[in-house]
Amino acid sequence: MTDFIFETKKGHKIKYYRGGQGDKTYVLIHAQGTSSKSYFSIAKKLGQKAQVLLLDCYGHGGSDKEKSLYSLACIGDDFFELFSTLQLSNINLVGHSSGGLIAAYIESKYHCCQELFLEDPPFFSSWGGRRFKTYNYVDLSSVCHDYLEEDKKEDFVTYYFEHQYAWNFFPEKSREKLRGKMVENAKKFRKKHPDRDLQVSFWPKDALEGFKGMNDYDPYFGLTFYDNSFHQDIDYEELLGNIKCPTTFLKAQTKTDPETGLLMAALSEEDLNHVARLVKNLEIVRCRCGHAIHVEKKRQFLAALDHREYREVDLKALLSGRNNQ
Repeated sequence: MTDFIFETKKGHKIKYYRGGQGDKTYVLIHAQGTSSKSYFSIAKKLGQKAQVLLLDCYGHGGSDKEKSLYSLACIGDDFFELFSTLQLSNINLVGHSSGGLIAAYIESKYHCCQELFLEDPPFFSSWGGRRFKTYNYVDLSSVCHDYLEEDKKEDFVTYYFEHQYAWNFFPEKSREKLRGKMVENAKKFRKKHPDRDLQVSFWPKDALEGFKGMNDYDPYFGLTFYDNSFHQDIDYEELLGNIKCPTTFLKAQTKTDPETGLLMAALSEEDLNHVARLVKNLEIVRCRCGHAIHVEKKRQFLAALDHREYREVDLKALLSGRNNQ
């Protein structure tokens, strides 16, 4: 794919990637903390039969880093200006997590989509008082807040790795010892390879996908989810009710910590039902995986974009059947 810089009428710069060929056009918007890199492998597949654009949100990748730009409306409006300048119409718009909120905003306001694909966006759960009981709030949002409050000068990637909420899932007796060793490995890697995405031995591969593009992430963006300013002046019920094109919602597994009540997912089942009541032409695709569906269930994700049937193979049952023969 070839990278470009688009300058809006107000002088803001958006980095985007374009490639592929075909009659269809897919535009993909990444989640916060990552960048267009997160969708590179998906774009490679889609580009075999369609045109593909990947957009870096403000505060991410090669797009402008300016606190005043970090709101849903600002990013959505400027992305639509890019679409208009490139004369894109009837696009298939895809958004992951916060990118899904942006994608929904664009279709709701401008009705420019042939189809809309929402990859586990946090409707209702990330807004207002609800956000305090979500994984994103206790994880990335709070780490960004603490990093900025402490006026840290150190590398944000290693700071986040050291302070991420995921350490709470390790056994208490060995947690600090493991954290110390792994953080030291992360710091060594970052010192040796400051321009590469973080790699840490024995850390889950899928979890490391969340660090793709974090080198170019502005923690002030995360602060907008901490203080709720990302959603400024947005009425999500009105936004969702105004979506007119066929919409596919890819929903990851829903989990809640039974002890703390912390939502370990982008949104709850009640939130999803709320979305379904508001969006008139909605298909729900359930995925047995975590939040990054396009990473953990790549084949199912691509099948959903094509509306192809997807059947998941139960490897345990398959192997068990073979062993019993």
